[in-house]
Amino acid sequence: MNFSNGTSTVTVNQRDNFLTAVINNVIVVALCISINYINSTLVHTFRKHKVYLQLNPRYILFIHLVINDMMQLILSTLLHIVSYALYTIRVGFCLILLIITILTTLNTPLNLASMAVECYIAICIPLRHGQICTVNKTYILIGLIWVASAFSILPDLFILLATEPLHFFQSKVLCDRDYVFRSSYSLKKRDASHIVFLVLVWLTILYTYFRILFAAKEATVDNTKARNTIVLHGFQLLLCVLTYVKPMFEQGLLYLLPRQYRAIRFVAHVIVQILPRFVSPIVYGLRDHTFRIHMRRYLLCKVSMRNHPQMSSCQT
Repeated sequence: MNFSNGTSTVTVNQRDNFLTAVINNVIVVALCISINYINSTLVHTFRKHKVYLQLNPRYILFIHLVINDMMQLILSTLLHIVSYALYTIRVGFCLILLIITILTTLNTPLNLASMAVECYIAICIPLRHGQICTVNKTYILIGLIWVASAFSILPDLFILLATEPLHFFQSKVLCDRDYVFRSSYSLKKRDASHIVFLVLVWLTILYTYFRILFAAKEATVDNTKARNTIVLHGFQLLLCVLTYVKPMFEQGLLYLLPRQYRAIRFVAHVIVQILPRFVSPIVYGLRDHTFRIHMRRYLLCKVSMRNHPQMSSCQT
């Protein structure tokens, strides 16, 4: 299989040796399990504490981000394993996995931007926060996030149905966006939509967080934690928006290192698909006072029950 880069074509049918394939997949699966274990604990904490968490728009957006990232991690890890174990799969099955993976991947930056707006309203417009940020409006916003992501990928599906012959959907392909939605129209549309998303998300983040930073400086309380949160949030968003430039990033590296296709794909997968999901529970879960108290109680009780099963069970 060949990969076109405009002026050059590089061969991408390379296969890693057995040891490299095992190491890569073990790393990805271990990261997926570890991150999703922490995330599942966050979801459990949210579910058990309705009064404190389920009625707070900030925590609703956060848990949506966590669940979305759990779905994305599971599906992207599955696709990663399939690319090593089977290499190619049926187009129909690939489309199902690919569309959901792309949706959840695109949801993350939009969710982060929404959380930034909520934080901006809470700090800079506190008197109107209760009116603007209600539970119902939060769920509507989550629906709009999914709709916006769907508008980015569904046109590719329509282009695919209109341009590809019937036998293509019965064939096997490497389950990657560029090899399934391979029409030049889809590639141009993808780049254009990514640029639009990138600009809107970054403008939102920069505006809201500079306003929050200035508000924190004017306040009399210590703003160290707010600054640290902004730095970590910006780092997480930087990793997330790499999704928008990943195709161009990979193309540039493939042009320079045409024989390192598998290594480039593996590194890009870890940086773009996994690392942002690792930062999320740290920034909004373990560093959050409310979540940290309940999670510590839940995890410590769980360990205690394993070591002393005769002791009373945890009550949450």
